Order: sequence, then C-alpha cells, then structure tokens
Amino acid sequence: MDFHFLKILLVEDDLSLGEDLSNLLKSCGHDVVHCADGDEAFEAFCNGRFNFCIFDLMLPGIDGFTLTERVRRRDHYIPVVIISKRNHKDDKQKAFDLGVDDYLVKPFEKDELLWRVRAISRRIYRHTESNDAVEPIPIGKFTFDLTNQTLKTGKNLQRLTRRESEVLRMLCNRKNQLVKREELLMQLWGDVDYFHGRSLDVFISKIRRYLKDDTQLTIDNIPTVGYVLKEEVSA
Repeated sequence: MDFHFLKILLVEDDLSLGEDLSNLLKSCGHDVVHCADGDEAFEAFCNGRFNFCIFDLMLPGIDGFTLTERVRRRDHYIPVVIISKRNHKDDKQKAFDLGVDDYLVKPFEKDELLWRVRAISRRIYRHTESNDAVEPIPIGKFTFDLTNQTLKTGKNLQRLTRRESEVLRMLCNRKNQLVKREELLMQLWGDVDYFHGRSLDVFISKIRRYLKDDTQLTIDNIPTVGYVLKEEVSA
C-alpha cells in the first residue's frame, strides 16, 4: 500500500466543513466517503473497505464515541482521528482510551489535519512497503508475531491491536533494558502529552495481562521514566 493515498471515511455533520475537508483530502489524492451522521457512517464502514477514519464526536444518530467503539470491534487496526469542538479533558481521555490515534479541537488549520493524517499513515503503514516479513520474536514461553499481530503460547492465540503490537515490539527490541516513556510516545504518537501518556499506560496494562501466564516475564515501571520488559532465565 502507498500510505500517501488512503480510502478515508470522514464523518462530519457540518455539511460545509465536511465538504471542505473532503475536497482538501481528495486534492491530495485520497479517496473520501463523507457521511453526515453516525448511523450512515457505520453502515458505510461495514459495507466498504477503508484504511483511515476521521470522526466528529457530536453527530446525529450514534455519536462519535459509539461509532469509534463499533468500528474498533470490527477492525482493531484502522487509524481513527477525532475532530471536535469539545475540548474537555474527560472527552479526550475517553477518546484515547478507545484507541484513537489523534484528537483535533475545532477550529483548526485544515493543513494541520493533512499533516496528522500523513504522519499517522506513514507510521502505521510503513511496514507494508517492505515485502520482507518480520521474524516472530520469542518472549519467555510466548511467540510474538509482529507481522500478524499475535501473541501465541501453546494452543492459545491472543490477537493484539496495532498499537499494542507497536508498544510490545519496542519493549522486545530492548528486552531487559529501559525504554523511556518519551521515546515510546514520540515513536508511536509523534508527540509527548498527557492524553497520549494515558493511552500508553492503558496499552502497557493490557500487555501485562497478556503475559501474566509466564511468571518469568514482567514489565517494570520506572516512575516518570519508562518501562523495562524483564525476562528471568531459569537456572
């Protein structure tokens, strides 16, 4: 996939703004489907093949939070950017806890949306440009398959979200070494802020749960500094 050219589902009930954003994205070569309400958008998502989503929060029909949650159930990996007038901390936290990739507060410079779409798509789809599959990584009694985003032990297979896979990959690449929070945040989100930090904490907690069956594996938290994926070697 060429990450510069995306099939985008844009959901914005302000028809004028929706048309402006749609035309802007199309002018960059993207294929855009614009919906004005949440119910219509979810139907379009179920019946289409998209690789990027841009959702307003306040929508007729289901709201942007519910839409994000339903989309995430069907596709763990698709990027979602929220655009909203709502600038409350709780709204941002809820959005990032649902796994969105970015949150833009209206009004914003339209070019800023383009920059963020480009940065997110580069980060997410960069591996698809290579024909070389990444070799599975052994972690304790688990096998971590980055290409297929799975964590396997025996007959048990845990599917990971794209973001969980990216966090685990960085920890595995420096097993038994400190990986700084700032490094994780900059590599995966492109900036360091409170809300992305909260999202990182959620992903770390989920990965800990996935690894809990192997008592020789731990993810140690060094407060305000970072994390260490530790693997004890049996004597």
